[in-house]
Amino acid sequence: MSQHHNDSDRFVQPAIPRFDGHYDHWSMLIENFLRSKEYWPVVESEIQEPEVGINLSDAQKAEIKTQKLKDLKDKTYLFQAIDRSILETILCKYTAKHIWDSMKKKYQSNARAKRALLQTLRGEFETLRMKPGETISDYFSRTMAIVNKMRTYAEKLEDVVVIEKILRSLLPKYNFVVCSIEESKDLDILSIDELENSLMIHESKFALQEQEKQALQAVST
Repeated sequence: MSQHHNDSDRFVQPAIPRFDGHYDHWSMLIENFLRSKEYWPVVESEIQEPEVGINLSDAQKAEIKTQKLKDLKDKTYLFQAIDRSILETILCKYTAKHIWDSMKKKYQSNARAKRALLQTLRGEFETLRMKPGETISDYFSRTMAIVNKMRTYAEKLEDVVVIEKILRSLLPKYNFVVCSIEESKDLDILSIDELENSLMIHESKFALQEQEKQALQAVST
């Protein structure tokens, strides 16, 4: 039984996030991955080598040895995450921090470009409207694609803001549904998934009513 659990634990190890050119997204994934291994502090700051002539205690020596081992493991993960062609352009690869800083300098969008992109995304978010014939599921997917991009660029966009935006931008046939939701639900604690599920139920009812209407028209003619 114990062996079975050990095997299961081995198989659920998260995959190392590969760098695919989208630096901001990748850096978030790999940082989270290294934090989960408790190796991230070594990437954030250099290992402090003792000055020449300084006598270290056994505990200090053990700590430095531990930090160096963590650095080696960090480097191993980064080497696996980054293609060889990119690694060859990084001249200084002595520590995990060297590799991380080189990737950041080379690939992170500069602040001005980020601001411009975020401004564009804000504009897209503000002008979002549900299209005639568009399903609730498709509209939510389109909305969340923009929201997630904005959040990737550190935009603090609360769920309640997204929910209010969606409710304001649905097709007119949903007006009475919107009023009902606003009166009966606390939007501050309503989740986006709950809102989507609720609207999809009403969408199904609309579709059924339309089918019944068409059936009656067919019978009457």
